[in-house]
Amino acid sequence: MADRRGVGDRAGEVRSTGQYRVLVVLTSLAEAQVLIPLANLLARDRYGRVMILQVVKTPDERPLSRTAPRVSRHREALEAFLSANQYGSPRTRTIVRPAQRVWDAIWETVAQERVQLLLLAWPSSATPDTAVDNLDDPHLDAPPCDVVVVRINDSFMAQGGWPAMRRILLPVRGGPHSGMALRVAHALARASDATVTLLHEMGSAQREEQSAFESFAHAMRSLKGFVRVLSTRGSVVDAIVEHGNRHQLVVMGAAARRTDGVGWAGAVLRAVTERLTSNLVVAKVAAERAWRASTLTLDERVVHDHPIAVVVDRWFAENTFRSDEFSDLQRLVALKEREGVRISLGLPALNEEVMVGNIITVVKEALMDEVPLLDEIVLIDSGSQDRTCEIATQLGIPVYVACDILPQYGAYRGKGEALWKSLYVLNGDIIAWIDTDIRNIHPRFVYGILGPLLRDPRIQYVKGFYRRPLQQGDRIEAGAGGRVTELTARPLLNLFFPELSGLIQPLAGEYAGRRQILEQLPFFTGYGVEFGLLVDILERFGLSAIAQVDLLERVHRNQPLPSLSKMSFAILQVAMRRLEQRHKIRILEEINESLNQIRYRPGHFYLEPIEILEYERPPIITLPEYRARHRRDEKSLGGEIGES
Repeated sequence: MADRRGVGDRAGEVRSTGQYRVLVVLTSLAEAQVLIPLANLLARDRYGRVMILQVVKTPDERPLSRTAPRVSRHREALEAFLSANQYGSPRTRTIVRPAQRVWDAIWETVAQERVQLLLLAWPSSATPDTAVDNLDDPHLDAPPCDVVVVRINDSFMAQGGWPAMRRILLPVRGGPHSGMALRVAHALARASDATVTLLHEMGSAQREEQSAFESFAHAMRSLKGFVRVLSTRGSVVDAIVEHGNRHQLVVMGAAARRTDGVGWAGAVLRAVTERLTSNLVVAKVAAERAWRASTLTLDERVVHDHPIAVVVDRWFAENTFRSDEFSDLQRLVALKEREGVRISLGLPALNEEVMVGNIITVVKEALMDEVPLLDEIVLIDSGSQDRTCEIATQLGIPVYVACDILPQYGAYRGKGEALWKSLYVLNGDIIAWIDTDIRNIHPRFVYGILGPLLRDPRIQYVKGFYRRPLQQGDRIEAGAGGRVTELTARPLLNLFFPELSGLIQPLAGEYAGRRQILEQLPFFTGYGVEFGLLVDILERFGLSAIAQVDLLERVHRNQPLPSLSKMSFAILQVAMRRLEQRHKIRILEEINESLNQIRYRPGHFYLEPIEILEYERPPIITLPEYRARHRRDEKSLGGEIGES
């Protein structure tokens, strides 16, 4: 039986596993009031669980077994304390462990419990009695897990604790620990509705560090609460102290490398703590991950470092929908009427006489005749030689041939060309497109991609995704379709445009967007149009403008491998062009336009060169004919919405 659960259901399974483990080491009430709420917050952010460790110190000369009564009393007291202060939860576990050295017990627990994050209090006037009297254990130099250390000032609790943190400073240079610092700052900002300011040192930054920071800052555009970037060319310590004392909290990564040989934090952090009066959180990633980050190339670091992971994780959780969420069509119509928008469905087609009639009939009956969700359905034909256009006309659907639209601008072959020209003939404020080879057509293929746009005004573009069976003769392999997606498109996105790595079906033919952004985008004319649109929307409007929706399963005509090879070739061309634009470099002097395909005839192989070139149509709003038809004035050329 096919798995018909949505992404939301599968995400629930991930959350229920609780594999992310946070260990808090406590010895006093003051520590508990500071660390446990933060631990719960960080664990919840990763769907994890919290473990609370209390170490019962024993004299060196006595066997640990003699401490059993004390351990029992401490365990009972700890449970009572957590219950009385409402710190306990079903996902909180307490551990009381006897040890002659506190640090031995900590690292033993980290290993046994497979802890991912260790949370400690830094001794200060507000928390003078901490479980770790100091932070000079040698394992902290290269910890086996992530470590977060908290130092609070005397007014922390009186001012309301973590929920009262409204202004957070995040100093960053793009080092291996910056991503962990970002996770903490982002979690706190979301929980307390705080704003986060990035502080970056410009003066002595190495070129690679500067590039890493630019990627880091670029990712911040999609995180709510990140308001601005401050740069300094003077002393790093002076800048952190000056700006930090104007904020309630400073969150920063530990030193990438120690330069003074004293302490785990490095000279800069030690100097900062001597002068900083605001609260401080310091993050350090596990030694293995820190080492890996330091050995990666710049492009690899963009993929693996945590700033991008934070953005993608958060986007996936918040911007992934199920089509079932929008099955109440009357409610969608009410949302449409409230917004006062018109909705158009474009059907790009080329020789689709087998399926196009059923697609039009199903969608028209459900979304125009029964409920007025769609205002128009239009077929845009790319030169069919069969009855595709005749069938659509008989069903009362307007038909346009792509080469006859805006003929003064010429014509190219390809789906992207049809989509670009459809913007001219379609009248809606929201434009949806679906492919015309869907065999299991259902209204959800349309209302699913419209739902997020009608419900959330910040979403500008919605991609569908689904499971795609692959038919091999008489045998069907569930979920084995999407070969170009998995072998070309998604690897390219993960490597070069990692903010888009959460897109499940980046090449899906079912998507919708607001006219006000689609008209501002260039369109590639062929197979690369979907890839190009995603990258361009990311660059111009940010990841938060994009959403995806689960359309369950899509059955269509599977393409043979030679056709898939041509698709991949075109997508690679688009990726190269966008990389050149992003990094302002010339990767290739001239992109090869010819694909040599291997052909076989009995007894011999030969090469067949095929010309494949992705032309790029300009934003259609730049055409005076378009502006006149759709009442766009000259101001529209500057764009109707800014970057998110």
